[in-house]
Amino acid sequence: MPAGDSRVGQPVDEPASASNTVSVLYFAALRDLTGVGEESVELATVPCPVSGLLEQLERKHAALRGRLSAVRVALNEEFTELGSSVRPGDVVALIPPVSGG
Repeated sequence: MPAGDSRVGQPVDEPASASNTVSVLYFAALRDLTGVGEESVELATVPCPVSGLLEQLERKHAALRGRLSAVRVALNEEFTELGSSVRPGDVVALIPPVSGG
């Protein structure tokens, strides 16, 4: 981590607090299923793997259950993997598969 990084010295599994939030952006059908285009979500743990955040979102929004396995996830405007770490202040975009014609 860079020398001025405020995360230096923090425990790996720090408990969640009001400042441990991320912005989640929902696109297309996911926006319809959740009823929101964007929301702030408090992370259960810090850092939180993308897969853990997706599980948390499925618990929060019943309509998402079983639908997030095919979504593309962008973390701070870059596509990422399920094992990547999400940290407070991050922006997570959920993009469902689309078909064209």
